[in-house]
Amino acid sequence: MTIVANHEQLSSPVKMRIFAVHNAVVAAVVAWVVEVHVLGIHLGIRFGTGAATTLGLAQIIGVSLAVSLLGWALLSIAERRLPRATILWTVVAVGVVVASLALPLTATTSTTAMIGLIIMHILIGAGFIPFMYRSSLSRSVRTL
Repeated sequence: MTIVANHEQLSSPVKMRIFAVHNAVVAAVVAWVVEVHVLGIHLGIRFGTGAATTLGLAQIIGVSLAVSLLGWALLSIAERRLPRATILWTVVAVGVVVASLALPLTATTSTTAMIGLIIMHILIGAGFIPFMYRSSLSRSVRTL
């Protein structure tokens, strides 16, 4: 199922940001379903010497939603306080995606889990960051 939104549907920055959060969560869910149910990957993580934990759909939805909303909040605060908020936020957001790759690189229980989580992190960022960037540009154009 593909969801396509035209320019008129996303004319408001708030609508575009809601769509960006939606994209991040849907990207995470689709990646999880394909990786776990289609490819049979066990998305296991282990912190230190603790017991291994399997990442379920609830954790995937919760984390992708929380991080997306946090990114939205950060952009909103930056827009109110910084002159080049969009550029700064984009650099920080890409940096967060890159830094988030440390989890799959260090805490996964298998190579397939590592690859699956890296793909999931990149898909979430790819579904979220461009729409948030565009929402900020559209806001700055309207206020001129």
